[in-house]
Amino acid sequence: MTQEELAVRAEYGKGGAVSISRIERGLMSPGQHRLDAIALALRLTPEQLQQEAKDRTDSLVSQRGQRPVKLRDQVAETKRRHAKINDNVAQRSRITQELGEAFNKVHDDARDQFFMKFVELAESVSGAPAPVKPNEQEMDSNSETPAAIHVGAMSAGIANAIRGAAAGGAVGAAAGGAAAYGAFTAVAMFGTASTGTAISTLSGVAATNATLAFLGGGTLAAGGAGMAGGALLLTGMVAAPVAALAAAGFYVLKQRRTKKEEEQLRTEVEAAEKALDQSQQGFNVMIDVLGRATEVMEYVSVHGTHALEKWRESLPPEPRAWEALGHDGQERYKEFLTLAGCLLAVSSINITALLTAEPDALREMEKAINETLGYAGQTIRSLV
Repeated sequence: MTQEELAVRAEYGKGGAVSISRIERGLMSPGQHRLDAIALALRLTPEQLQQEAKDRTDSLVSQRGQRPVKLRDQVAETKRRHAKINDNVAQRSRITQELGEAFNKVHDDARDQFFMKFVELAESVSGAPAPVKPNEQEMDSNSETPAAIHVGAMSAGIANAIRGAAAGGAVGAAAGGAAAYGAFTAVAMFGTASTGTAISTLSGVAATNATLAFLGGGTLAAGGAGMAGGALLLTGMVAAPVAALAAAGFYVLKQRRTKKEEEQLRTEVEAAEKALDQSQQGFNVMIDVLGRATEVMEYVSVHGTHALEKWRESLPPEPRAWEALGHDGQERYKEFLTLAGCLLAVSSINITALLTAEPDALREMEKAINETLGYAGQTIRSLV
């Protein structure tokens, strides 16, 4: 089976053979979602594939732990490990930059060609009803997933921002694409429901609150640019472990070094190896999330924009009253509002936190992110 064939069977998207190659060379590992698909393609259970990987890893770790006796051999071994660290970091940076740039491009296209154009059209409609928001009691008994609640909260925040802008508020498409988008994201996350409860935490379910804390906060909560902006920070973050070598790195360049110098360099190398090992799982999840989020954004950019243009052509001339849209036009308005909520939910995923999360927190974050990406992708495809 070729890399391309495996990628197709494992349902990787465009360029899947490159991802398979990186996995084979040990530059990255698949997240749980991808691991299950690869195992199925190889006619193994995920558990069998994981066990084979564990056995192989244990063998490699055992080999790495065998230290040469002679100083000359120790120097050569440390130099080899140092070079491997640098190569690993360089590979991570290249992968991150490649995927980060791809995401940022389609995100900006989806923002400018769909989100802001929808906002502009929606602001031209007067009398649109306020979004229906569940109360605390309804949330407790709601069977919807946290991702559905999250997207609903985002959509409600966007709708309130549109209503405010239509009434003369400061938030609106006239503020300019990126600036207006930032204003809408802030309103969607921190806007309030009729009861005064913050939309981003409108839930009586502890598990849902935890999910919204992971997803609703994001880098936007800190005043950043969400997932799109976070992708710009990742190249520096994945290179951070190699900084541990700075203090003693010059010893590598020396043709001869003392036993003390060799011990110091080896300590730094081991620290860098440990840092890379500890962040590997988060890096794998991050790469998987970036790829899947890019697919979601690309779908919105292409199909969402096309559907929005068809809706625009069907609208009555301005000034537009809500009643003039008719039933079909009103339903389309609501669907585009949900689509915008999905886009915003995906955009606000805090991917930079994945690299530094502890194992337990990482598992919870991965679960919540997978749920959001799955729900958003499925919902978007059902609407456009």
